[in-house]
Amino acid sequence: MDFIDQIKVLAAKIPKLSESIKTEEATKNALVLPLLNILGYNVFDPTEVVPEFTTDYGTKKGEKVDYAVMQDGKPIILIECKNIDADLDKEHASQLFRYFSVSDAKIGILTNGIVYRFYTDIDAPNKMDDKAFLEINLLDIKEPLINELKRFKKESFNINDLANVACELKYTKEIKVILASEINSPSEEFVKYFAKKVTNAPFTQSVRERFTVLTKNALNQFINDRINDRLKFAMSEDSLSSNPTEYVQSSNLNEGNESPSSDTINNNPEGIVTTGEELEGYYIIKAILRESLDLKRIAIRDKKSYCGVLLDDNNRKPICRMYFNTKQKYLGLFTGDKDEEKVPIQDLNCIYNYADKLKSTINSYDNGKQDVEGTN
Repeated sequence: MDFIDQIKVLAAKIPKLSESIKTEEATKNALVLPLLNILGYNVFDPTEVVPEFTTDYGTKKGEKVDYAVMQDGKPIILIECKNIDADLDKEHASQLFRYFSVSDAKIGILTNGIVYRFYTDIDAPNKMDDKAFLEINLLDIKEPLINELKRFKKESFNINDLANVACELKYTKEIKVILASEINSPSEEFVKYFAKKVTNAPFTQSVRERFTVLTKNALNQFINDRINDRLKFAMSEDSLSSNPTEYVQSSNLNEGNESPSSDTINNNPEGIVTTGEELEGYYIIKAILRESLDLKRIAIRDKKSYCGVLLDDNNRKPICRMYFNTKQKYLGLFTGDKDEEKVPIQDLNCIYNYADKLKSTINSYDNGKQDVEGTN
């Protein structure tokens, strides 16, 4: 089994185990140790993994950090574990900070068994950074980050390589946070930069207010256009044309699991038309879910009353439904109680507002919850 598949198997167990995990020790045994095992460390060999690792720090004697991963008799990774319900934003990695400066370890990990935050000493030698350079969330797996996690496998661990990678990851992460903040709420300096590029008008209050809206809209449109262009290219490889005049014949979501066929209007006896808006909505949904699962698992089926998006082309696994054939557009979302909730949307960009719900629906299917019955 590939590394990422092993990680996904462990992640899939979390929702089933979480109700039974009540203590920090249970979190370690059920989630943290299995991850160390996947990374190739023998958790039963004290020459590789030492539980309750102790190092005296100044006047403090006998304090312990939960685990130390060893190499050649020296700690290379220190791990501090919290309860599965712990909010890592509110927890202090106190033992990690203290031990980091007096041990040979160059990697510190703070975890609640679901989220793993990786620290090193980029800002000051032998002093653990306040900010993590890498964060892995097993309930929101992003394959590029899982590829970075491979660097911590026993067979490939190299602290010299990790030092350079950690710098790149940390700064890239912080730049992404800044970009996300500017996209959601552009700062005056950011808005002024673009305003000066496109107009010679003085940067007055009214100009600032106007260009704040323009900058935010332009950034979102640019990102959406890039995503849609990439998805259209990907879809062409899956033999689904990005031509908005394409027509798709589909079976009812309540009937069988037959694969839909695509054809032109002239050969479509039911007259079902998949519009350009429906295809664009489909691309947006794939963009939202691209980091959560293989895009080939997402299928489109159209019918006269709505256009459905399915997981594994299975009518018992609807991801959502698009009701775009009326003046008021609606997006049909599926909740844990198997009901469909139709929410009004003003334009296709509003689909991004429901990204978490779409991901939750996917997770409910992949984590073994009961499929949703199709409804007309």
